[in-house]
Amino acid sequence: MVRSAAYLFRERGYSGTGFRDVIAHSGAPRGSIYHHFPGGKVQLAEEAVRYAGDFVAAGTESAIGEGDPVAAMHAFVGWWRRVLIKSDFQAGCPITAVTIESHEDAPQLAAAASAAFQRWQDALALGLTAGGATPARAARLATLIVSAVEGATILSRARHDPQPLDDVAAELELIVYSALTQKPG
Repeated sequence: MVRSAAYLFRERGYSGTGFRDVIAHSGAPRGSIYHHFPGGKVQLAEEAVRYAGDFVAAGTESAIGEGDPVAAMHAFVGWWRRVLIKSDFQAGCPITAVTIESHEDAPQLAAAASAAFQRWQDALALGLTAGGATPARAARLATLIVSAVEGATILSRARHDPQPLDDVAAELELIVYSALTQKPG
């Protein structure tokens, strides 16, 4: 149910996804969703955001384990590129969808989204630092990478074209190489 919610949020958004949709997509019995998520849709969304954040972070962390921060950045970008193309540009980031649509009455959604984005940034910063960037520069670059990729994903969806994401990846690669070879001024 959590995976189904994450999948549906990335295509329909938080507001456009209901329990009925999650039940239909997951094939779970109707009563089970209320049993497992007594906190309702907010609890389900919070867990879906954690799941999506962990899933993407695991791929990035795996690439970082290979010791190449540029490869880790490309793994992060590549994940979103595959999602876009496989979904015919209908799917975006479920965490962004929940963040944009979270309301004041559900601050835990913003907190879960912030934690997921931070995990991505931490993973990228770790790889950049291991590659030779200073910790401060690595942290700033990780924020830039996550922000740029999220924005490029939105542009790519709007245009039904991966070119914005490809352009961002090319520029980020140059910036990352620069950070690994130069001392900050």
